[in-house]
Amino acid sequence: MRLTSPAFGDGEPIPRRHGYREENVNPPLRIEDVPDGAASLVLLVDDPDAREPAGKVWTHWAVWNVDPDTEEITEDWTADEAAEGRNDYDERGYGGPNPPDREHAYRFRLYALDTRLPLDPGSTKAEVQEAMDGHVLAEATLTGTYAPS
Repeated sequence: MRLTSPAFGDGEPIPRRHGYREENVNPPLRIEDVPDGAASLVLLVDDPDAREPAGKVWTHWAVWNVDPDTEEITEDWTADEAAEGRNDYDERGYGGPNPPDREHAYRFRLYALDTRLPLDPGSTKAEVQEAMDGHVLAEATLTGTYAPS
């Protein structure tokens, strides 16, 4: 399985417009080679570099029950047929990068599951991860960087 973005390459800077204090719209993503037998996709976006300033890995987006035939998540996507959880801004949906101290790396992790998750919208990343346990068929990661302006 593969996850890419037309807005930035793996390890490259995420465009400013996708930042929390800018337009706060998710970057476009492309999904390829989802395995046969996948019943749903999960997308988790977080910032492991936030451990020092925030005391934890910061959750920016948690989306589950995405149709496994999805090939593209468009910029400023509306998850009408999927479920979105709470991010660490205490909001539901996408919350863009907003590093307080230095450039951070942001992980966009995509998982193909053999089931759909029976979670309510607004669930946390931890609840999603617990529900996916034992159901992951494949995963892909795209990493982007973002620095304070």
